[in-house]
Amino acid sequence: MKAILNKLYNHERLSKAEAKQILIDIAAEKYNDAHLASFMTVFMMRPITVSELSGFRDALKELAIQINLSDYNTIDIVGTGGDGKDTFNISTLTSFVVAGTGQKVAKHGNYSVSSQSGSSDMLESFGYTFSNKESVLKEHLEKANICFLHAPKFHPAMKAVSPTRKALALKTFFNMLGPLVNPSSPQNHMLGTFNLEVARLYNYILQEEATINYGIIHALDGYDEISLTSAFKIFTKKGEQLITPESLGKKRIQQSEIFGGNSVADAAKIFKTIIEGNGTEAQNSVVLTNAAFALKIVDDSKTFETAYAEAEASLLGLKAKQTLEKLISI
Repeated sequence: MKAILNKLYNHERLSKAEAKQILIDIAAEKYNDAHLASFMTVFMMRPITVSELSGFRDALKELAIQINLSDYNTIDIVGTGGDGKDTFNISTLTSFVVAGTGQKVAKHGNYSVSSQSGSSDMLESFGYTFSNKESVLKEHLEKANICFLHAPKFHPAMKAVSPTRKALALKTFFNMLGPLVNPSSPQNHMLGTFNLEVARLYNYILQEEATINYGIIHALDGYDEISLTSAFKIFTKKGEQLITPESLGKKRIQQSEIFGGNSVADAAKIFKTIIEGNGTEAQNSVVLTNAAFALKIVDDSKTFETAYAEAEASLLGLKAKQTLEKLISI
């Protein structure tokens, strides 16, 4: 690792093959915590390249426990995290709203590293038991239209870096990798990124994969999802768009209106309030807008208005709530 660090300190870049091998060696616990922290810090101080991110991704996908859910035409709705905005669990709520419309969702997630509550924290607080068994996850998809892939259950390689990431409590390139390494390889992706540079990196990587539909979201004020606090960019196979809340017929909202609380308990209370149909206008609007774009990623022939109406029927008709209850009870 000393040689690798010296190379990086000299402003050199890693090839795709080098990046892949380094991550494989990290997974094999060949390096100590100090070296790992130094390695992660390099990519906080300068942009990661497409080759480096692709190499890291290839390593994690190769080392992951693979499952085959290809019969279900699933979508993953996930953000990088690390945006420092402390919102409520927008992507997780969006996933249940989308599942409530009948669309199959294979949600990849983890415990929080840099915010109060990640998707795994939330589901665990509701009594959900994580599994990496294909038969169990298929049953969840068939009965509840959604399954949850808790990253540590599928990525044993991440165990080697977990203590260092937790100690740093900062966004690292691992935040960038999470949305790209869903072990079920869903056919559809709605990915949120904490900055525009990462959105463009994702776009370079995903546009090479002909079998994948995707939408990559970045709000211009730094959110890794559609926040309605500002305009946002979306990258798809058709290109890049800048969209304002007003162009969607939505009110621009304040950051405080989508705050997620100061603990997992706070976040869970907000989550329950919204999924029970009692969210504020701002909370509902944000969740439904994200859900509408997710539905459009799966079927681009849908208008935003049609997709929004489907999402609204799911949330306010309590189908999303029933989906959560089914998932937990299976």
